[in-house]
Amino acid sequence: MQTTVAALSFHAIDTPLREPFGIAGGAHAVAKNVLVALTLADGTVGYGEAAPLPAYNGETQAAVLDALEGGRAALEGVDARQWRRIARGLREPLWATGSACAAIEVALLDALAKARGISFHTLFGGSASTLTTDVTIPTGTAEAAYDAAKRWSEAGFSTLKVKIGGGAIADDLSRLVAVREGARQSRITLDANASLAPRDAVHVVKQLAARGIDVALFEQPTAKGDWDALFEVARHVPVAADESVVTAADALVASRLGAPHAINVKLMKAGLLEAIDVIAVGRAAGMRLMIGGNVETILNMTVSASLAAGQGGFDFVDLDTPMFLADNPFRGGFRMAGETLVLDDVRGGHGVEPR
Repeated sequence: MQTTVAALSFHAIDTPLREPFGIAGGAHAVAKNVLVALTLADGTVGYGEAAPLPAYNGETQAAVLDALEGGRAALEGVDARQWRRIARGLREPLWATGSACAAIEVALLDALAKARGISFHTLFGGSASTLTTDVTIPTGTAEAAYDAAKRWSEAGFSTLKVKIGGGAIADDLSRLVAVREGARQSRITLDANASLAPRDAVHVVKQLAARGIDVALFEQPTAKGDWDALFEVARHVPVAADESVVTAADALVASRLGAPHAINVKLMKAGLLEAIDVIAVGRAAGMRLMIGGNVETILNMTVSASLAAGQGGFDFVDLDTPMFLADNPFRGGFRMAGETLVLDDVRGGHGVEPR
């Protein structure tokens, strides 16, 4: 097997959503991502996806394309087997766009694993080949939240993740009550995408408790990097550090939360290698782990599912965005059986290729 990188190519992929996907920072009608193709000297092609999300961390499709162009020269001619060294070397030119780092790292490993016939969930540890995902209820009206909760509950989803923030707290509470009415038995988690003051986040939790609604997890209720605010909310409800944990160094700070709190691991923050290091820090601290993503296609969601299933021990799984896309530009990847993501059919790498 000739493992020298012969070529790197990339292009924008714009995939419409079935309906706008709203979070506290804004709503998105189209997933503006980037597909990376990395070709080895023996002709094997590995694929990666960058999924920037401006409302989440400010990354844009244009910035990713620029970053990839700047990093191209550093890749061609190197040995893909040295992927950890390559990933470290990419940090400087691509650091401002973590999703570009992720796309290249995934493409490198996909090519190597594909050439050897090894699936990602085996490569990442082989702990399991299935996961149970939640499903997201985006921002919007109480009526829409009720309809979505009822629909997803009837489809067999036992955990609903509700996006809040960006509007009036009273409106969020109305939506959350509507979600409970639409899905009486479902576990509910919240995600404010760093949009709330700590007093407002605590108010939401207390108001829900007064209505008999338990919150299983509150994902990043307060501003990115404001650890005091996050620790304050953590006194009242289990929280997940998301926007605040980009690197393993950030995870070390978050480890002060300890159990039963969680860290949300996302490849798009700073790449696959950094995500693996974040997992290690979280485990060492005894924290719970969550796997999530931006608005990503089946390609990235399969990689993230493979990482979480292969490593094992993830208490929260949020890999639902392929269900929100109006089109699937790929073939392969995990198979969905209700809320279960099945990786048994993946044979080499992440198993996803363009149609």
